[in-house]
Amino acid sequence: MSGKGKGGKGGKGGKGGKATSAKKQSQSRSSRAGLQFPVGRIHRYLKRRTASKQRVGATAAVYTAAILEYLTAEVLELAGNASKDLKVKRINPRHLQLAIRGDEELDTLIKATIAGGGVVPHIHKSLVSKNTKKRKR
Repeated sequence: MSGKGKGGKGGKGGKGGKATSAKKQSQSRSSRAGLQFPVGRIHRYLKRRTASKQRVGATAAVYTAAILEYLTAEVLELAGNASKDLKVKRINPRHLQLAIRGDEELDTLIKATIAGGGVVPHIHKSLVSKNTKKRKR
């Protein structure tokens, strides 16, 4: 016995006889799904929020992350348009408010009060004067 330990083809460690190959680089679930939002973190939050002994599928986190990313992109695009209309380069809460309340679907989805958002300008039809005739003096 040569005293090299348990079986194998000799040499120092590694997989004996096989050519050394580069280890595959790890890839996040977000990059696999082509998303910017963190799939792993959302999966962790989903598992934390479910009832005890409940399981959460892997695709549930991907789907949720995709929905959140889409909604965020939609709101930011509309808020960016609102800031362009007001000739400012920075999006502030007022622009978010105008974007959300201006879109019918987002308005029904987001019922929250936005701090610093103000109110949407609106004058009721009955308050607008309908005096189209000019008075003669």
